[in-house]
Amino acid sequence: MIQSAAKSHVVLAGEGIVKRYPGVLALNQVDFDVRAGEVHGLIGENGAGKSTLMHILAGANRADEGVIRLEGKPVQFANPREASDRGIALVHQELNLVPHLSVAENIFLGRELVSRIGLIRSRDQNEQCRRLLTDLDDTIDPRTEVHRLRVGQQQVVEIAKAINSSARVIFMDEPTSAISDQEVESLFRLIRSLRDAGVSIVYVSHKLEELLNISDRITVLRDGQLVETVETACADRHSIVRLMVGRKLDDLYIHSPALPDQPERLRVESLTLARKHARRPLVDGVSFSVRGGEVFGIFGLMGAGRTELLESIFGLHPRRMTGNIAIDSVNSRFTSPEQALQSGLGLVPEDRKHQGLILGMSVEQNISLSNLADMETAGLLSGRRERDHAQSFVEQFSIRTPNVTQPVRALSGGNQQKVVLSKVLSRKPGVLMLDEPTRGIDVSAKREIYGLIDRLKQQGIAIVVVSSELPELLGIADRIMVMCEGRKTGEFERSAANEEVLMRAAVPGAATGNEPVESNHTTWQ
Repeated sequence: MIQSAAKSHVVLAGEGIVKRYPGVLALNQVDFDVRAGEVHGLIGENGAGKSTLMHILAGANRADEGVIRLEGKPVQFANPREASDRGIALVHQELNLVPHLSVAENIFLGRELVSRIGLIRSRDQNEQCRRLLTDLDDTIDPRTEVHRLRVGQQQVVEIAKAINSSARVIFMDEPTSAISDQEVESLFRLIRSLRDAGVSIVYVSHKLEELLNISDRITVLRDGQLVETVETACADRHSIVRLMVGRKLDDLYIHSPALPDQPERLRVESLTLARKHARRPLVDGVSFSVRGGEVFGIFGLMGAGRTELLESIFGLHPRRMTGNIAIDSVNSRFTSPEQALQSGLGLVPEDRKHQGLILGMSVEQNISLSNLADMETAGLLSGRRERDHAQSFVEQFSIRTPNVTQPVRALSGGNQQKVVLSKVLSRKPGVLMLDEPTRGIDVSAKREIYGLIDRLKQQGIAIVVVSSELPELLGIADRIMVMCEGRKTGEFERSAANEEVLMRAAVPGAATGNEPVESNHTTWQ
């Protein structure tokens, strides 16, 4: 754990911060400060006001009341650039990069190195960028266009961009939500190095273990109000959770036994997904089956092929996929997601904001989007039917929204995820595939999602859950399959699964001869 920064002076502070939106008091008289050379964790349930406070202090939003002080002096930022010019940088959770510019061009955007005659010194930018990335991810080529990078690598570029601005205070919003364990360790080393150099970090995360590992202090917000700021050395997971939700949250994971004697709903045999320009496939001969009324977990490290497996089953890569898929014992080879939906297959994608939602549309429009035919009357879209349809899901899943006409971008992450689930479930799938269903949502919203998964399981739906969080899969899954470098390397019954055996199967070369790890599991014929 990082040493306490209690004796350091306050660099940036918000005093009595108030922010109102129509019908919502987002922040109510919140006090927050960050000291020189400290990592200050900021946590709370979705909708607690974390992002609002962060955006106000970083110049991306204006407070209705309150004072911001920089080095003790009142300041007002008209926009993020003014805050950046004063040494305050914001690393967004939602990537804020220009896709068709190179890595170096993104990192130096607005701060380009120019010659005396005004030409950009691309070679110097690339070289400085390469040195900057050495401590983060030295596999990233500064000349590569950003859209060609993995999501995790793009997150690294966002962080490098903030560091390159010579910021005194860096706000990091869920910085590890899309990066690998190795990249997390590199990020933590970099954060400690910045802290030692006197840079202040405000670290916003839902991952309590990360905050307890990396922070000096932790501030908890609840319902737009400051609950408490605690020294990390005096905190633990349970005490922070109690502060977040206002109660003790026992039994985070909800699990009931798999339904007995249920028919097989999904069978996948020898599924292979070829790469566009490489010999080794993204998914290599993977087989598994799932019965109704059970949760089948899929675990693997970044690059294991988990997401690509689900996408292939769902018909997103028909030209590069081989193998057999059966839904309810009917052989099915989908050439489009619509065919998969018609066959009773549903997919909740990993990236809800770009792949699962249209942020500018309302809650009701998003929920009905996959089922417009049922919303029609005499060939025209019925607004009343659409509202009633959406309202039924809002009530069933306890989606927190003022009304169904609310733009979905205004909802918290957990409630956005419920909207995506509602949209998929409106097609009444018999097989539901969930890719990282709780990524980027708080602990209380996670428990609600787990409860929803368990209720759907009890209705006889076959559920496939991909997750990079081992405790999550161990808590909710009936069986767990492990993938490594595109191959299935193990399958475990709930009673035989633990973190050690799952991780051993997930690490390249850990299984003897690269053969699937032996496990106590039932193979249904």
